[in-house]
Amino acid sequence: TAIDAAAAPGDTRPRLLMSPRGRPLTQRRVRDLAEGPGLVIVCGRFEGVDERVIAARNLEEVSIGDYILSGGEMAAMVVLDACIRLLPGVMGKSASGEEESFEGGLLEYPHYTRPRDWEGHAIPDILNGGNHGAIARWRRQEAERITRERRPDLASTDKSPSPDKSPSTKA
Repeated sequence: TAIDAAAAPGDTRPRLLMSPRGRPLTQRRVRDLAEGPGLVIVCGRFEGVDERVIAARNLEEVSIGDYILSGGEMAAMVVLDACIRLLPGVMGKSASGEEESFEGGLLEYPHYTRPRDWEGHAIPDILNGGNHGAIARWRRQEAERITRERRPDLASTDKSPSPDKSPSTKA
């Protein structure tokens, strides 16, 4: 089979089957995959893959969301893109992905660009003040607010450190 040709005996790469009945893909799982030895991704078409093949080839069913596609190819592209962007050098600075949605269990805070005033909407004053501690606290508060409003399921699992709970130094 194509799976056997792609993954020889002893191959330790994860074998993913893109499937709406699989475990949801998470940022944590993407990080694990990106740090691993590579992947073998299997994509079914319409009615999927024979259950015997899934069991015999030890395929891990992975879902990218609660909806149905005609095939797994687009879902595979999502997995690839999510993993590739985490490879060293792809995003430039390694810190580029540290404050994004899901990295600390929260959705990302709002971003603003120039000009300072756009169609009567100004950038929040706190972002123009230069106080990095205050900006970090504002970003954290906004991330928490957005997460509570849009993804309350994530709000209860947040494990990221608060910027105002960083280790203090003694004077």
